[in-house]
Amino acid sequence: MAITAYDASQTVVDEAETAACGSHLACLLIDRQEAERMATVLKAIADPTRLQILKLIQRSPDGEACVCDLTVCLGLRQPTVSHHLKLMTDAGLLNRERRGTWSYFSINHQGLSRVRLILEPTGP
Repeated sequence: MAITAYDASQTVVDEAETAACGSHLACLLIDRQEAERMATVLKAIADPTRLQILKLIQRSPDGEACVCDLTVCLGLRQPTVSHHLKLMTDAGLLNRERRGTWSYFSINHQGLSRVRLILEPTGP
């Protein structure tokens, strides 16, 4: 491991470059908790199967789908589909309604609006 001498002039240049580079940035960060919530929502749809589920539910004639219907369409087992649905429901993208032994899922439009706001921000 080589030891290098401290070069104060290099530090000054780096600080000057950093200041010049970031001087126009107002550093308007979103709240850390809000960023974590947004990341959870984005992770919930960042999966091919979950995107397929979202589209299947959106396109269904009644605006909802039963787990049993989704398993047939996707060719997956019920526990796998239920896992994906739980992640999406917990993220606020789907509504769940229990009817007897089956659960029916519909789009949570307010949750979907939050995704649109993440992807198409209108301001700070």
